Amino acid sequence: MRKQKELQALCDKFIIYGDFLVAVPFGSGHINDTYQITCDQGGIRVHYTLQRVNNKVFKNPHKVMENIDRVTTHLLKKFQTSAGRSPRLRTLRLLRTNTNLPYVFDDNGNCWRAYVFVEIAGGFEGWGGEEMAFSAAKAFGEFQCNLVDLPGKRLHETIVDFHNTPARIEQLKQAIAADPAGRANEITKEIDFVLSREDECNTLVKLNADGDIPERITHNDTKVNNLLIDDSTGEGVCVMDLDTVMPGLSLYDFGDMVRTGASTAEEDEVNLNKVEVSASMFEALLRGFHSSTASFLTPAELEYLPFSGKLITLEIGMRFLTDYINNDIYFKTKRPQHNLERARNQFKLVESIERQLDDMKLMLKNL
Repeated sequence: MRKQKELQALCDKFIIYGDFLVAVPFGSGHINDTYQITCDQGGIRVHYTLQRVNNKVFKNPHKVMENIDRVTTHLLKKFQTSAGRSPRLRTLRLLRTNTNLPYVFDDNGNCWRAYVFVEIAGGFEGWGGEEMAFSAAKAFGEFQCNLVDLPGKRLHETIVDFHNTPARIEQLKQAIAADPAGRANEITKEIDFVLSREDECNTLVKLNADGDIPERITHNDTKVNNLLIDDSTGEGVCVMDLDTVMPGLSLYDFGDMVRTGASTAEEDEVNLNKVEVSASMFEALLRGFHSSTASFLTPAELEYLPFSGKLITLEIGMRFLTDYINNDIYFKTKRPQHNLERARNQFKLVESIERQLDDMKLMLKNL
């Protein structure tokens, strides 16, 4: 844990009205170091969030921060001035330095940012039931909707080809050809599973190239723990962890909600008999996302909502498989075949979606 004096010195670089009292580790994120800061402001305790941007994941943190600054400024202005907008919605609010920057660098070259702490709302690690799934999907859809009219130049791609399934399958093929750990011959069944679905991997990219689905501003990591839920109403009110907010395809955001929210098991589950897609959870996610995006999504985007869950699940599965072939150099693992187990888990989920795809399309038709 970092020393209090070090954290206080970082806080002193931001315009904070109040006297520093204490900093404590906050949250369960695995990418950035996060602290809750408590200050005394005229006898009242106020809170801020101080966070280090992981420069091993994000090589150009100033570009990450430029994206976040533009997005949060736009959202705040919209929530404050637009008639008819829900008063429950909130956005992260960056603190600024004396030179009007939304970030600082420490003596070791680490980038730090600070937010106003969002009160009376909390995060959850699991999706819970259908009501939470609906609220979360609705909130992520509203996030996309509110950024449709973001002015100015295109946002930076903070991680190029982050969700690009054809690029991911090419990486798998390269790993198979190189086979640095001599593992490829042991997993031909899993490799064949992916390659037999190769034609489908181009679906969304081709639709984008043909102009049927546009590039949008997307979150790209739509897990429920990246959303704050109002303590009293249970509604999703504030989207967090905006490091991967950048140009992307709306369908990948929805698909990842299906992958993480509609599965009956965690992605580490090794008993594949437990891994299925819950139809009721899928329907709740679909209704929530549709309720806040139907007004601006194109006909093709709406049509491919059910398929998107299959595609992103296949993509994540092949990423686990690629990393296993490459001797586990990207994802953290806890045991020798951890990435292979994750890949098999995701492929079982793909099969479950394939079996239910017609029913999912009918759910969409009935909205």
